[in-house]
Amino acid sequence: MSQFTDQDIIDFVYAETRLLDALKFEDWLNLFTEDGHYWMPLAHDQEDARLHTSLMSEDKLLLRVRIERLKGQRTFSQQPPSRCHHLLQRPEIDTTHAWHQPAQGQFVARTAFHYVEARRDDQKLYAGWATYQLRAEDGQLRIRQKRIDLLNCNAAHGNIQLFM
Repeated sequence: MSQFTDQDIIDFVYAETRLLDALKFEDWLNLFTEDGHYWMPLAHDQEDARLHTSLMSEDKLLLRVRIERLKGQRTFSQQPPSRCHHLLQRPEIDTTHAWHQPAQGQFVARTAFHYVEARRDDQKLYAGWATYQLRAEDGQLRIRQKRIDLLNCNAAHGNIQLFM
């Protein structure tokens, strides 16, 4: 039996997006497992990041590199820094997902979102769904994979600077 309730998982998802909105990227990165993965498919119903091109497919090392780049003095695309805001639908626990195995400390949550990224006079709105594969490690929930399915994933997108 799992030590985590559905409400614990829902609270985790809300807390994770609050870290992103507060631009606390190091704290956010610490939520990932060592084998964690951040994935934004390029096609609807894409099953595998390795067999198809993705908008983003980053392991923890690549996420760390992006975070360091965001802080860099020579990162002119971030002077002034971008800001972001998430508006989430209440997350749901996906008990039908094959990876969801509470007895093994594995959970899946899904939430619809609107995400706004802004810098100076430019503001972009994205809509989609975030699916979290969470794993219990040392009594804490950690992100094994965060999958972002954009409503218009196959559109021509400009640079997405931050994390959805």
